[in-house]
Amino acid sequence: MIGTVILAAGESKRMGVQKLLLEINGKPMIEHVIESFKGIVDEIIVVLGHRPEKLIPALEKLGVKWTINFNYQDGMTSTFKEGLKELENFDAVFLALGDQPFLDRNFLNKAIESWKSGAKVVSPIFRGKKGHPVLFDRSLFGEILSLEKNQFIRDVIHKHRENLCVIESGEWAITDIDTKEDLEAIRQRF
Repeated sequence: MIGTVILAAGESKRMGVQKLLLEINGKPMIEHVIESFKGIVDEIIVVLGHRPEKLIPALEKLGVKWTINFNYQDGMTSTFKEGLKELENFDAVFLALGDQPFLDRNFLNKAIESWKSGAKVVSPIFRGKKGHPVLFDRSLFGEILSLEKNQFIRDVIHKHRENLCVIESGEWAITDIDTKEDLEAIRQRF
């Protein structure tokens, strides 16, 4: 079974409002991310943190599971670990960003194929820069879950680079939305 952990715990400080509820093409940003994975993975879990009550109604409406990282201020690693605990028995799990609304479903399918062919980590890459979502094999879950506060998920990726598969992808792979300008640029481009 394959799962997805969507990180949605941040404070959206640079945006000034809960950015994951901002609409793009008539739908909240988080809905675009969730829809990208529906029908491809077996389970989606969204990890909330800052003011979770803002997002919970939207997630319930979309019928996805959620959990809360009460230590969200410890960063992305702690948030991913919180979601991964919920999917520990899965065979592989995607780490996805809640503010990356235009994921390529073809990439998701290629990532799963690469994983089935033996890759332990699968990442999109655009112009030499690795992006998200990243697919992790179950054999790495223990290492990820044992990361300390000052350690990062990329440390696990670097440690297993011989089992890393990168897939050339579009600019979407390195595009996330942090500011109003980013949002406008996304609305124009996509």
